[in-house]
Amino acid sequence: MQLLSVTYPNYLISVFNSFVARVGKTSLIMSLVSEEFPEEVPPRAEEITIPADVTPERVPTHIVDYSGKDYTRLNNGIQLYAVNNKNSIDKVCLSIPLFLKLLTFSFGVVFRLPLILVGNKSDLVEYSSMETILPIMNQYTEIETCVECSAKNLKNISELFYYAQKAVLHPTGPLYCPEEKEMKPACIKALTRIFRISDQDNDGTLNDAELNFFQRICFNTPLAPQALEDVKNVVRKNLSDGVADNGLTLKGFLFLHTLFIQRGRHETTWTVLRRFGYDDDLELTPEYLFPLLKIPPDCTTELNHHAYLFLQSIFDKHDLDRDCALSPDELKDLFKVFPYMPWGPDVNNTVCTNERGWITYQGFLSQWTLTTYLDVQRCLEYLGYLGYSILAEQESQASAITVTRDKKIDLQKKQTQRNVFRCNVIGMKGCGKSGVLQALLGRNLIRQRQIRAEHKSYYAINTVYVYGQEKYLLLHDVSDSEFLTDAETICDAVCLVYDVSNPKSFEYCARIFKQHFMDSRIPCLVVAAKSDLHEVRQEYSISPAEFCRKHKMPPPQAFTCNTVDVPSKDIFVKLTTMAMYPWVKMVNSLDELGAMLLADEESSIMQQVHAVNFVEDSIFMESSLGPRLLEDRHVTQADLKSSTFWLRASFGATVFAVLGFAMYKALLKQR
Repeated sequence: MQLLSVTYPNYLISVFNSFVARVGKTSLIMSLVSEEFPEEVPPRAEEITIPADVTPERVPTHIVDYSGKDYTRLNNGIQLYAVNNKNSIDKVCLSIPLFLKLLTFSFGVVFRLPLILVGNKSDLVEYSSMETILPIMNQYTEIETCVECSAKNLKNISELFYYAQKAVLHPTGPLYCPEEKEMKPACIKALTRIFRISDQDNDGTLNDAELNFFQRICFNTPLAPQALEDVKNVVRKNLSDGVADNGLTLKGFLFLHTLFIQRGRHETTWTVLRRFGYDDDLELTPEYLFPLLKIPPDCTTELNHHAYLFLQSIFDKHDLDRDCALSPDELKDLFKVFPYMPWGPDVNNTVCTNERGWITYQGFLSQWTLTTYLDVQRCLEYLGYLGYSILAEQESQASAITVTRDKKIDLQKKQTQRNVFRCNVIGMKGCGKSGVLQALLGRNLIRQRQIRAEHKSYYAINTVYVYGQEKYLLLHDVSDSEFLTDAETICDAVCLVYDVSNPKSFEYCARIFKQHFMDSRIPCLVVAAKSDLHEVRQEYSISPAEFCRKHKMPPPQAFTCNTVDVPSKDIFVKLTTMAMYPWVKMVNSLDELGAMLLADEESSIMQQVHAVNFVEDSIFMESSLGPRLLEDRHVTQADLKSSTFWLRASFGATVFAVLGFAMYKALLKQR
């Protein structure tokens, strides 16, 4: 008898079949249901369903009795033979390849279904058929196990159906090669990734705390100290390098799972694999990598605080030399849990790096922020590879994402809770757009000239402080075509760049502005790039300054990357401010903008002041220090590594900004 079993969502179907007549398959089903041998056996048993609460694996099981002649309906089943009938054993040996071909023909594709060989009528003989059957099992990996039973005296009837469920839910084939007596490469690869994720301090071993965490998230129960020692002692006895510094090494971890499989406890390995997102083919499931995340129109996606804490821990785990930057080797080690290298060399020109070109802590967080904003599905996939839902003990990676509210609501309420703002940088070729992007990362012209053309990035992202609040500014170098696409006009602010030394440069900016932004509510800022060069008259009907006055924009902002030190960040503060407060008409200075914001947001600010009255007294003396205090409280990269400090600094800066506006209003009233 051969059992074929298939799982549907929380459902298992077991089908009895035999290529040999009168082997007792119907009797087996009847004996299972009635728990006694039937005196009269019908030609075929009715289909029955065993409820989940009476099965060992807690899965509903549907049993179908198929006729040996009904080949075209085969989709899963149990292949039966009679132990006392050598002819039936021989026919089973010959029928297995035919049966597999019939499955392929029925489904139209070659796919693997676990089979169980069942020898019935063992009560009629005093010998075993296992010596004859074992070579068949070794020949066909689809055969999970072989069971001898008796429908008459109920021998191994319950065990038969237990093995049927186990063969489907925990198949041996994908995990283990019996000929080689070792795990298959795909299984080793999956378990290696699981080990790397679980090794939270990246020391190459799983210590007691890590083993307990692993045990708890996989099996919902910790291991007792003595049980931990017993596990390690088993590994020590069989493997010289399985335990190091009282921790379980990767070799020891793989040895344990090999041992589980060899002892018939492959359900243990399957439980671990499925907890970490793997399917029966040892591939990460789409449901694990891409959990459902609804994003309404005009909303953006950002990482929340829990996600940043998780990424901070990942960075610290792999920053072995503690220099607040990831070397190429450290970055490669970080991405070993990925099936491919997700970041190319262009990333180093998208975010902040140190003097050696290595991605810094701030750059690391910035790149994740960029990915979340531009392609949230890819961010979910990447977090899945890193094991976010497991290590953070969340339902899925979707819990790491904040979906911002509709931008139209921000405009109506004249408030925004967003932390990432996109600015499209527009200008004709050669006007200095790339210089603007790289200046956001703190790179002057000398450093920019070291960038290889094939490693150029059309994005740059970094943090900018506006009134004490840390925000991310994302710059996008838009193509210099005659017309912009709809996607190229979607942003929070526009930076129109022209070259002061090129007389034809400003005309392009003026034309693009009139075509796409003159009647929109997107704030625009004109940047006069390469201001260190001799300025020439622009071949346009009016000067850039007059153009800005006519269209009620701030005057052109002089900018150059040809500096000894880091280029000025004034334009980035202005762009971020404009993106944060698009409802405020931009003026000549940030001081004037602050006054206008105070007037426009009076009611909102007063509500916030009332909300923080309980801390006014404690910070009044500090707030009297004015802008100098905000400068002193500028958060350094090293400070950001402390999440507690980060939260306090953010809250404090918000309070100072609110109180500053309130005090400014009081001074205006006195005048």
